Amino acid sequence: MSGHATPAWRVVMDGQDLTQRISPRLLSLTLTECRGQDADQLDLVIHDHDGAMALPRRGVELTVALGTRQRGLVHKGVFRVDEVEHSGAPDVISIRARSADFTQAMRLRRSRSWHGQTLGAIVSGIAGEHQLQAKIDPDLAPILIKHLDQADESDVHLLSQLARRHDATMAIKDQTLLFLKIGGGKPLDMRSPAALTLQRSDGDQHRYVAADRESYSGVRAYWTDKAGAKRKSVLAGDGESPKRMRETFDTEKVAMEHAQAEWKRLQRGEATLSYTLAIGRADVTPEQHVTMRGFKPEIDETTWLLTKVTHTITGDAGFSTALEMETLGGTAEGDDSPGTEPA
Repeated sequence: MSGHATPAWRVVMDGQDLTQRISPRLLSLTLTECRGQDADQLDLVIHDHDGAMALPRRGVELTVALGTRQRGLVHKGVFRVDEVEHSGAPDVISIRARSADFTQAMRLRRSRSWHGQTLGAIVSGIAGEHQLQAKIDPDLAPILIKHLDQADESDVHLLSQLARRHDATMAIKDQTLLFLKIGGGKPLDMRSPAALTLQRSDGDQHRYVAADRESYSGVRAYWTDKAGAKRKSVLAGDGESPKRMRETFDTEKVAMEHAQAEWKRLQRGEATLSYTLAIGRADVTPEQHVTMRGFKPEIDETTWLLTKVTHTITGDAGFSTALEMETLGGTAEGDDSPGTEPA
């Protein structure tokens, strides 16, 4: 860790810059950036000892940027206020806002079907319906989906299910729907570097956990062969001690996609690492690859994947960034000799 960094931030409410007004009252500003459909969350805590601060109305939008005076500000998105609290004494206002990108329309339930379309076409089509741009991983976009039903479910739920099936992350950032392979080296904030190298001296707290909670050797998924009235299975990994998925899928292809995705998730969860940077970095974002230096070999020799980032600025000029990581994981090979049992 070298040099001194002075925290900087900006909060704009419906076009009005509130930074100078809030700054002398700020107790804390916390921004949590998540992977997948979980909305990013902004928490502001300001003191109101003189009663001069008005409570923001719910639904108002806040545009937030974080950084340092030395490096400049990084735009972190638009957030919609959904919770306001006033407590005391001393009087304090607490404001909670969540990413404004997931609109109410995306959460409405609907029913429809797709036939013989690529994954890229389906995701792009849904994005366009909500006036969003789409950025889809080039390895995922050409995947052919023979049939897909949206049965009384929201677009958000459908997209998240597709993401889970293909081991992808689905997020909306700056009016762009992102559909990217987990661990594919594409950070959710496209302006961030794909990879980071962090030294032991960059932070002041860490916690490494390697657990053998689920010592599976692979994942077995089941599908129904309607022609032969048989319930068959496919295997990702090896069959020594596989995890068995409960759901029975319609086709062998869909079953294998789910088995491979679940096997990759299990491999990534073999170890976790949390690490707090003493000097905050606003350019750090989920899905970046991280290499650690100066720790135990088990930590330094692992490529880590950022899953959650929490930036905190306090009124006493402190700025820290807490990182949550998992192992990048391996491949998910399929078994060419699936099992068969009566349907």
